[in-house]
Amino acid sequence: MIGFYINILSFLYPKKSLELAYQFFSEPREGRLSPKNLPEILKEATLEVIEHNGHFLQTYIWKGNENKILLIHGWESNAARWEKLLDFLKKSGSTIIALDGPAHGLSSGKEFNVPTYAEFINVVSEKHKPKFIIGHSMGGVACAYYQHLYQNHDLEKMILLGSPSDFKILLDNYSKMLSLNSKVYEQLVSYIKKRFKIDIDEFTSVQFLKNTTINGIIAHDAADDVVAFEEAKKMAQSWKKAKFIETQGLGHSLHDDKLYQNIYQFLFEVE
Repeated sequence: MIGFYINILSFLYPKKSLELAYQFFSEPREGRLSPKNLPEILKEATLEVIEHNGHFLQTYIWKGNENKILLIHGWESNAARWEKLLDFLKKSGSTIIALDGPAHGLSSGKEFNVPTYAEFINVVSEKHKPKFIIGHSMGGVACAYYQHLYQNHDLEKMILLGSPSDFKILLDNYSKMLSLNSKVYEQLVSYIKKRFKIDIDEFTSVQFLKNTTINGIIAHDAADDVVAFEEAKKMAQSWKKAKFIETQGLGHSLHDDKLYQNIYQFLFEVE
């Protein structure tokens, strides 16, 4: 019904149609947190707000030694998604920093997009200088784009969990889900290209990772029903210094003690 309404508007009020189409594409419906009802794992952290260009970036810091790890969640999620992995990472004694993305958790905004998320990651990275970064789902895309765009030479290892690659696939899937007509789709493409100055055909993690010189892990479940397994295989072929881990039965969340133990060993144990 939403798509039908947007399609009708595209002939009568095309500007309003575009606004609605982009709004439903970019505004998360879940993932917000209330300061009064924070998950217990986040209450254990030191909360730090960073102001940047009118945004308020919420970070959570579990203090440890000078080795720092930055955690980047995905769409309609927040920093609490890292609770199970935190149990493993804390064993290293590292300082762990988790970020609430744009329009998620306690961070400001109504809109989520990868360029802004990458900008958030850069602001936090410049302040805290993480050695390792871990991203899940769209957070993984933001990590790949961040490293491609900002070239953090202090970053030693990066891990992408259940991450998509091609922005065009995301946009096409959204368009198909709402049965948007070609007029609305073309308006969306034009708007995104103009606003973010990107070519949606080239805005892919495959491109972002092909010249990456740092070591990494790409982990993806073969039966992921949110992000196609083929996306991970494409990235693994592009990122020559990444270890590819295929899991079975974990779904998109990839919460698993064995996987997390592999991540711990990759980050902290000498091979």
